Amino acid sequence: MQDGTQRYFHLHLVSDATGETLNTVAKAAVAQYSNFRPIAHIYALVRTPSQLNRALREIEEQPGIVLFTLVNPDMRRHLEEQCGTMGVPCLSILDPIIAILSQYLNASSRPQVGGQHALNSDYFRRIDALNFTMAHDDGQSVNDLEKADVVILGVSRTSKTPTSIYLAQRGIRTANIPIVPGIPVPKKLIGLQGPLVVGLIASAERIAQIRRHRLLSLKESRSTDYIDPRQITDELMLMKTLCSKNDWPMIDVTRRSVEETAATILNMQSETRRIDK
Repeated sequence: MQDGTQRYFHLHLVSDATGETLNTVAKAAVAQYSNFRPIAHIYALVRTPSQLNRALREIEEQPGIVLFTLVNPDMRRHLEEQCGTMGVPCLSILDPIIAILSQYLNASSRPQVGGQHALNSDYFRRIDALNFTMAHDDGQSVNDLEKADVVILGVSRTSKTPTSIYLAQRGIRTANIPIVPGIPVPKKLIGLQGPLVVGLIASAERIAQIRRHRLLSLKESRSTDYIDPRQITDELMLMKTLCSKNDWPMIDVTRRSVEETAATILNMQSETRRIDK
């Protein structure tokens, strides 16, 4: 199917776990082909022959590329054989990585369904980080900021909350604080030791655009200072002055995704740890 220059294809993702790994790899790969858009068919928690056969029926009805992560050797073999019969490409995305690890470590792998989601210390660390982050969203609970790993500052609509939640899913305890003219930042923030404090900024035009969309979603059409570019410029100047005065790094998120912003913060955190050592 074709719509202008946009072309579509079927992409079948078969997993015996949650399918998160497949989704991530597939998105990263497909992003390299901007003129093509996948119609994704996701089959998660496929652990019985009947579940696999249900997926195979859909693959036969709508042929396309098949990517999979299956531990059970019989189910793997059946999927590969049936895809071969249908003439559709089929790939186990983890096999090349596991092969390299096995060769380098000189050890055999011990397959485990959903092993990356095991209820181990890392899992509970992520849950703890998420609970902390939600409790410290938008300037809440500022009395224990020293317990955070990262503190994010920013004016309204600079993606503070989504960036904080993304970091929390990586096990980073994150607090975020809005910078509002006329409202002083928490006293505890000044001179805070331990957490990395980062300011998020963006162009006034971009912030105004996002704020207008926000007001429209709330069915608010009146013109306010909230979307006035001059007011936003003043807010940004306050933000930049505050960060400069306290030697806090800033990230311009105008053309950054939440994932890119979070990755930059993680790099900053790693660099800070290296310097401290």
